[in-house]
Amino acid sequence: MKQAFFSLFCLITIIVNAQDITGNAIVLGHTDSIQSKILNEKRTVWVHLPVGAGSVNNAGLRYPVVYVLDGSEHFAAVSGMIQYLSEANGNMICPDMIVVGINNTDRTRDLTPTNSHFDYENKPTNSFKTSGGGEKFTAFLEKELMPYIESKYPAAPFRMLIGHSFGGLTAVNILINHTDLFNAYTIIDPSMWWDDHKLLKQAGTVLSKKSFAGKYVFMGIANTMPAGDDTAHAHRDTSSKTNHIRSILKLADEFKHNPNNSLTFSYKYYNEDNHNSSPLIAEYDAFRFLFSYYKLPQETDAALYDAAAKLDVAAVIEGHYADVSKHMGYKLLPPQTILDAMGHDYLEVNLYDRALAVFTLNTKYYPASAGVYAALGDYYTIKKDKVKAVEFYNRAMKLKEDPETKGKLDKVMAQK
Repeated sequence: MKQAFFSLFCLITIIVNAQDITGNAIVLGHTDSIQSKILNEKRTVWVHLPVGAGSVNNAGLRYPVVYVLDGSEHFAAVSGMIQYLSEANGNMICPDMIVVGINNTDRTRDLTPTNSHFDYENKPTNSFKTSGGGEKFTAFLEKELMPYIESKYPAAPFRMLIGHSFGGLTAVNILINHTDLFNAYTIIDPSMWWDDHKLLKQAGTVLSKKSFAGKYVFMGIANTMPAGDDTAHAHRDTSSKTNHIRSILKLADEFKHNPNNSLTFSYKYYNEDNHNSSPLIAEYDAFRFLFSYYKLPQETDAALYDAAAKLDVAAVIEGHYADVSKHMGYKLLPPQTILDAMGHDYLEVNLYDRALAVFTLNTKYYPASAGVYAALGDYYTIKKDKVKAVEFYNRAMKLKEDPETKGKLDKVMAQK
């Protein structure tokens, strides 16, 4: 786990800072903006799109959307993580997704549900004068930002919200009071102490009465206790020093004690991470939990590469993605890159019938892609069927001129 997580951290660092050998920057996303009538201001967002999104090859393909609060702090990590965990990097932990990082103008105003003038130790403060605009901000998300994103980008009807600290407080407020805005929620070290635990108290009531069927929540809890303390003591403690973590632990209790509301919930306590270091690892764990249904079961994956196993590869793959589609609420197609990789793996281990089945499945879902026909050209080249190989390489070339495919075509044509 540590090695994988270190690799992920390195990937994120490379994505943010990298240049290619020509000196050109490797771009993670772009800036967009919307003039909000509800908030009476211009709001800037950062948008990350999957590679190839909107291209001819992927025409009609839609992607889930992850909305990230405190976008300037978490956008790069979340975007890099999705690239690392999705089929974009050859993994199947989660789907490739659009990321929308929402940058702040008045963070306290937008990310607090009520007005309060007391800090986490319940001491008076002048820092929160503008607090209490959370409902307006939620209206901005629902009525302005989401419709804008879904009209401009290839967005699927699956939304995920990530919030940390005050952002986590906002995520809880939306989950409790505007449940259907998102399908999945990642809540990281939320400020449930806010306004004398007002939202926490409401959550206890709502979680016991409301249905959360089809909703997924992962919550990360950081170690914000005094040195030498533990969560058992923090649960019982009444001092202001444990107010932050104690309120989050009580929220976890409310989630756990209401199993009949159909919410899919999990949480994790990060003993070695503080409030500021917890988001990266919590987001990583969240993607693995929230999309636990996305990856092929281990036994199924093993059977797909077992020459002795009697199975219909295409049926297995289509059945799996039908199940994933039920979880996500819309039809999700097997990714072209995954099918292509599987097919070529099969060629390497001489499972030719399975390679043909997978390559053919790719032409079914991605008929406008040159690559799916070039892959069939590879199959027929190995099978020494010159006529078919030439046919499919030519089909690929008609869709897209590609030097590699041209080289393969010329080589086959030169054969006697």
